[in-house]
Amino acid sequence: MEKATGYKVQYDMLPQDKPQDKLNILIASGEPYDVVTTAGTTDFKALYSDYAKKGALVDLGPLIDKYGPNIKAVIDPEALEAAKVDGKLYAIPTKSTKTVNTDLYIRQDWLDKVGLKMPTTLDELVTVLKAFKEKDPGGNGDGNIPLTVGGDSSFIPNIVGAFGMPNFWNDVNGKLTPRVLDPAFKDYAAFVSDLFKQGLIDKEFAANKAATTKEKFTSGKAGILMMNWSDVPTIADALTKNIPTAKATFIPAVQGKDGKTGLSASKGFDRITFIPKASKHPEDAIKWMNAKLEKDTFRTMAIGEENKHYTLKDGAYSPIQPIFTDERNQANNFLTGTDDKNYPIYWQARVRKDMRLYDAWNSLNGLAPEPTKVTDLLGYAPYMVEFSKNFQSLNTQSNDYTTKLIFGAEPFTGIDAFIAKFKSSGGDASYKEVNDWYATVKK
Repeated sequence: MEKATGYKVQYDMLPQDKPQDKLNILIASGEPYDVVTTAGTTDFKALYSDYAKKGALVDLGPLIDKYGPNIKAVIDPEALEAAKVDGKLYAIPTKSTKTVNTDLYIRQDWLDKVGLKMPTTLDELVTVLKAFKEKDPGGNGDGNIPLTVGGDSSFIPNIVGAFGMPNFWNDVNGKLTPRVLDPAFKDYAAFVSDLFKQGLIDKEFAANKAATTKEKFTSGKAGILMMNWSDVPTIADALTKNIPTAKATFIPAVQGKDGKTGLSASKGFDRITFIPKASKHPEDAIKWMNAKLEKDTFRTMAIGEENKHYTLKDGAYSPIQPIFTDERNQANNFLTGTDDKNYPIYWQARVRKDMRLYDAWNSLNGLAPEPTKVTDLLGYAPYMVEFSKNFQSLNTQSNDYTTKLIFGAEPFTGIDAFIAKFKSSGGDASYKEVNDWYATVKK
């Protein structure tokens, strides 16, 4: 990197414990760091917004115009726009890779044993769950668990998408609406509650941890598991060890009664990079970041050298092990913006380290019809005070209450009272703030 950019760089790390507090001290004391890169999470976006509003950061617009042709050419304009604070750009965004991460993972051999095809609708999924319960494909007698999920997963991926609510906030008649305020919420909760009453969902789901659900699946007790694609090799190894003939795969997005379908796809910033006002070399900082985005330099930084770290065949990048992992596994920590057209292609070399991993990712992303991938519409939202303050508590309230509805600890007659409580404890304020912003960006 020093040879390619012409700059020698000293890297320091924030502490793992309370990194935000340390960063606040560094910015407030005017420590002359030239570049700061943080995670793109809500808490760090809040700090970035606050620093920008207080005049603690360099306005990058003029510098990029003068020294950043690569930055302007390869970073997604929508991402640059989303990174602005009060109309000015104070940070270089590094986009998250748009991916579907979580879905329902099913025992294909159980499907074969009960003589059914992969479900494509909610009704077909219910038929599969009933067959898993009644026909004993796992050889567990009456101990088969058709579907196991964790207690913090009351909104079950794929199923919730069939009710038009794949994300926590979804567009309902032009307004971003949290799930519990969505008209479809009552129907979804009633549907999953009915599955529970029929014994088609793990009776212990409210108490399940993620590790518990995985153990039930890999030990051969459960037929369907809610899972992240990155867990496939680990789960597959454990399952095959216990049941050598077992086969499993992801369920494609199923359709609801009105044709709704969807798997949640992530969107947002993996990290953000800014230049503090105390920097002694802001021009050189931009020149350095610009040089890193020269096409060959960026590719070498991200995945290495051809025929040393990776091979290229028919447009597909595949890693050469072990050197790829040894020398490029942490390359993402050096990103300060990405070549947004090419990085998603380069990035696939990372999942080809294990072809089961690549196949799992590809089944949810590369092969999935684009309409079934529903992007988080708040992914590029700016820092919003009310939304950020209330999001975690509202999310917890929604999940806890929905879990209680599903296993009968709360009556459905109390939904309106819960909604009123949800609104008064930050839901209304968040809704207004989110939709004031959404109205400015909605196409």
